[in-house]
Amino acid sequence: MLDITTQLTTNPKQKPAPDELGFGHYFTDHMFILDYTEGIGWHDGRIVPYQPISLDPSAMIFHYGQSVFEGLKAYVTVDNEVLLFRPDQNFKRLNNSNDRLCIPKIDEEYALEALKQLVSIDREWVPNAPGTSLYIRPFIIATEANLGVHPSNRYQFIIIMSPSGSYYKEGINPVKIMVEQQFVRAVRGGTGAAKTGGNYASALKGQEIASKEGYAQTLWLDGKENCYVEEVGSMNIFFKIDGKVITPALNGSILPGITRDSMIQVLKSKNIPVEERRISIEEVVEAHNNGTLEEVFGTGTAAVISPVGELKYLNDKLIINKGEIGEVSQMLYDTLTGIQNGSIEDTFGWTIRL
Repeated sequence: MLDITTQLTTNPKQKPAPDELGFGHYFTDHMFILDYTEGIGWHDGRIVPYQPISLDPSAMIFHYGQSVFEGLKAYVTVDNEVLLFRPDQNFKRLNNSNDRLCIPKIDEEYALEALKQLVSIDREWVPNAPGTSLYIRPFIIATEANLGVHPSNRYQFIIIMSPSGSYYKEGINPVKIMVEQQFVRAVRGGTGAAKTGGNYASALKGQEIASKEGYAQTLWLDGKENCYVEEVGSMNIFFKIDGKVITPALNGSILPGITRDSMIQVLKSKNIPVEERRISIEEVVEAHNNGTLEEVFGTGTAAVISPVGELKYLNDKLIINKGEIGEVSQMLYDTLTGIQNGSIEDTFGWTIRL
């Protein structure tokens, strides 16, 4: 196991008020850095004051996009302890992304230990107001100074952290979503199942169009037939139709969300029927028209759950559950956030107390 050295800041930042947090605007006093050099491996793990990083203009991350990242959270419990939610799954998925992007895999146990130490050092940055959390962003970038098209021989693995409030200004209230018809987010065989920056860059145009029309996010369809539902914005998507919850099956172009998996397990524990399968946008429209589309919601680390109150498809606006949050959506949100903040017993073994 690699060592971790620590250099504490001599100039602590002023912490923002809970009502000023938003998402991803503020950053804690410290960060973790681990270097990779071909022939040596991962080395020199260190916790240092949060600071800019210096890269050569020819660093390969700038030119060929070799990068992966993760997102997870730390929470303050009702008894003032700090909980991490399924961090082992984040580092497992990070290594799956590494494999797809030809990045050397990290030691998952070492990464988790580094994360624990970093959170412990910046413990006072974990907000405790309702709906707040410490968002954690581990990422890896290619740092070799070289314009040749090949996997880099140098990388940096970095963890930064940000005290955050609600991801959407709407909070847990239903949002409006527009079905994208022109652009696609990812295709099978591409990088859709990896958490890499290029997937998000390709989604920005659809998001821009949706925002101009007053919609919070884009619902992405598959890149081959342009009819099967895949993801919504940066979240996985669920539909409750005639008492059954349906989510698109993982097919190589859909990110295997950890919150998605958690929701499926909670649904099964509550004996609510849940299916992972292909679902077309026409099936969703038909269910709406015949009155069986009962709820729609997105799931992800940042928002946890985001109910959908309206879907715009072509020229039609589909109002879902009268634009109100549904019973299952509310139950899932309450259950997952309850486990995350320690107010509900974690019978799944998902949380780690620091």
